[in-house]
Amino acid sequence: MALHAHTFVENYQGMVGFGMDRETDENTVIYYLQKFSDDALLDVLRRRMEDKDLEALFELMSVLLRKHLSEEEYHALFLKEDHP
Repeated sequence: MALHAHTFVENYQGMVGFGMDRETDENTVIYYLQKFSDDALLDVLRRRMEDKDLEALFELMSVLLRKHLSEEEYHALFLKEDHP
């Protein structure tokens, strides 16, 4: 059984756009992130991104994870591992 799921993008029927309201913004970010993390897309992008692009993307994700998740949540939700 797969550890990761990207079902939101498969099922979402709402508006995709930013700046309308908080709920649409949240849904749009989820939609974009799940589309962005598609294996075929990232296979192309990773080879085209400059080192500074890779670093900026990694740093942004790291900052957001540290800011919004406890250590236990990080291990359980992001790393998908048990953490005492």
